[in-house]
Amino acid sequence: MTATTLIARKFSDPDTTAKGETRARVAFGGMKTLWLNTGTLCNIECANCYIESSPGNDRLVYLTLTDVLPYLDELDAAGEAAIEIGITGGEPFMAPEIIAIMEACLSRGHDLLILTNAMQPMMRPRVQAGLLDLQARFGARLTLRVSLDHYTQLLHDQERGEGSFEITMAGLKWLARYGFRVALAGRTLWGEEEAAARAGFGELIIRTGLDIDPEDPAALVLFPEMQPEADPPEITTACWGILDKDPAELMCASQRMVVKRKGAASPSVLACTLIPYDPRFDLGTTLAEARAEVALNHPYCASFCVLGGGSCSA
Repeated sequence: MTATTLIARKFSDPDTTAKGETRARVAFGGMKTLWLNTGTLCNIECANCYIESSPGNDRLVYLTLTDVLPYLDELDAAGEAAIEIGITGGEPFMAPEIIAIMEACLSRGHDLLILTNAMQPMMRPRVQAGLLDLQARFGARLTLRVSLDHYTQLLHDQERGEGSFEITMAGLKWLARYGFRVALAGRTLWGEEEAAARAGFGELIIRTGLDIDPEDPAALVLFPEMQPEADPPEITTACWGILDKDPAELMCASQRMVVKRKGAASPSVLACTLIPYDPRFDLGTTLAEARAEVALNHPYCASFCVLGGGSCSA
């Protein structure tokens, strides 16, 4: 078998790798985080967005409160009444019913993690009023994780567009002023040593008045890069021992994501937050169907999760 043929066959069979070894699979062990993807529409278009969010991408459409409530009911029925709910996009604050969705999640007793760029959609008066109301009622159970790719304006704007750093910093300062619980999400795109990155973010945190510990990996998440053109190794059952890795630590062991595809009659539940378009990772329309094991059958399974050690949850 040639090297070209081997690469072409990688990640193609759910049971066997291109070299004929048994592909690793991850069993579902109970819901730690349920993600709600409010759609792929975003106010900006980043240079390296894994989900291809943009002002024109509506492959995943806005979730509504009616879409979300059955999944909250399923969590209640399963005895998972106080887990983490993560809301991502696109930009979640563009979704028309985002405040109502947030209130429904918090009212059921869940902790809520919102991933946002803290730009214009979050700063609209209607959204600000809703956030302040939720902050007053639910306090520390609400966390906003703001995407700040780098602590310098030059590199952040290189990824997100000229002027985006300044707008995001204004949003962060508003959140700090009103005492919101905030986390940051940076990237390792530039190959900077982690200690240097955390020190740089630490200086920015002090200047901004945020209550964030830059050494806390949950408060300042530095995500490994996902490169669709990369050629990572496939993960086999033997890799767990070789890498000293517990499959229960991977996102697909305890997380699922709800999306609604354009034109679909109802939402779907996906195995992974990072793989929204591959039908092999669509597990059905209910959480009950989605409690299935997952074959590590995508390059991101290797590069982000197993080898990169990444996780989207708090």
